[in-house]
Amino acid sequence: MRPFDYARASSEAAAIKAGAAARTKFIAGGTNLVDLMKNDVEQPAHVVDINGLGMSAIERVSGGVRIGALVRMSDAAAHPEVAQNFPVIAQALLLSASPQLRNAASLGGNLMQRVRCPYFRELTWTPCNKRDPGSGCSARDGDNRMQAILGTSEACIATHPSDFAVALAALDGVLTLRGPKGERQVMATEFHLLPRDTPHLEHDLKAGELITSIYIPDAPHAKRSAYLKVRDRASYEFALTSAAVGLDVSGGTIRSARVALGGVGTKPWRSRDAESVLQGKPANEETFRAAAEEAMRGARGQGHNDFKIELGKRTLVRALTDLAAPLVAGGAA
Repeated sequence: MRPFDYARASSEAAAIKAGAAARTKFIAGGTNLVDLMKNDVEQPAHVVDINGLGMSAIERVSGGVRIGALVRMSDAAAHPEVAQNFPVIAQALLLSASPQLRNAASLGGNLMQRVRCPYFRELTWTPCNKRDPGSGCSARDGDNRMQAILGTSEACIATHPSDFAVALAALDGVLTLRGPKGERQVMATEFHLLPRDTPHLEHDLKAGELITSIYIPDAPHAKRSAYLKVRDRASYEFALTSAAVGLDVSGGTIRSARVALGGVGTKPWRSRDAESVLQGKPANEETFRAAAEEAMRGARGQGHNDFKIELGKRTLVRALTDLAAPLVAGGAA
């Protein structure tokens, strides 16, 4: 780890001012940043601790819930407001990392975590466009089993790692950002960027900006939602494929649906095409399979990860089937 200056921000204004300086990183839980600093992937000259800024409330507001960006993952997952009205969020958080990491990591930090591609983290001999723009993408011809099949480019095929971000994208979450130019709101679906030819630009956060809170709107499909994660082992593992789904079903017919996929995209992958297939159709396996085909339209395997195309379809079908079963059996209105 290289030497750096460390300071604790006493206010949001002070944090924003400090964060606007070159080679500055904010730190909360530090569960991702510190690892990258140890590996020399991140080399900040200044680290600003924002844990004293508050931003740790979960509160009911008009039309939804607002969650502070410094709320710890475990606290958000256990909160009754989240667990009861947005179960997909709670489930995604509980299926992330380990209990120890969930106790330390903040929601804002989880959204900002960087890819787990081994070539991104290996400095000695592997080129990586995300780490060193223009150097090349080693994963394309290397070990790409865990890499993305949707949203890829010639420059990068790294999978976005956050489960929480996938669930948030499914429920139309909104991030509040505050920086030198004031406050603005960004849809969760627009916050993370496709790699295209600039994979080193991963999100829509400007210099000095902080994620201050996350808003999730109420909806019938939010209250009836779920997260399914398929992985190599039962805990402390990133997704091979995952699905965040929400359904509003009446008389066996789907009135509204939300679908986002994880483990397969270079960003949290919201599939509005799959949602269109589901809306107005019977909540049955035939409909769910049609939606899965649509969700994976355009998916491109890289060799070792070709299996993710079929696995992604099966993951979505199972997630929708498991969620719909009690709604259809009970004649949900």
